[in-house]
Amino acid sequence: MKTSTLSPELLQQIHAYWRAANYLSVGQIYLYDNPLLKRPLKLSDVKPLVVGHWGTTPGQNFIYVHLNRAIKKYDLDMFYIAGPGHGGPALVGNTYLEGSYSEIYPNISQDEAGLKKLFTQFSFPGGYQVMLHQQRQAQFTKVVSLAIHSVMLSALCLIIPI
Repeated sequence: MKTSTLSPELLQQIHAYWRAANYLSVGQIYLYDNPLLKRPLKLSDVKPLVVGHWGTTPGQNFIYVHLNRAIKKYDLDMFYIAGPGHGGPALVGNTYLEGSYSEIYPNISQDEAGLKKLFTQFSFPGGYQVMLHQQRQAQFTKVVSLAIHSVMLSALCLIIPI
């Protein structure tokens, strides 16, 4: 059986995307202001009441970037399946990063002002809750709520060669 590895360039791109998705996720959880970190963080930049947690976010971001790679490589039509819960920042961050979030919610633009709105609206008065709910999932993430854990999806990604 012939196996191949990803090129160093592709690995670098995947890693950069994963880091960006992780930053967008962390920003939603913790940041109230200064989304591009143009200046040193101050206490006033951090949300006064942090609701939500890092939890499954890095794993979901990892799965998302590799599924995107498979979708592009094999021209697939597929859904990302994730249960509702505290992984909301991952799904929102990835859809923002790829641009589809701003297509559905044009007031969350792909610039510094839009990034600040994205960060501010998460688990904050006037924003959306920590847990994604059915209406949000159907609108922008194309997620089917089947309560499948990220661990199970990770195992599938490791079993199925791409």
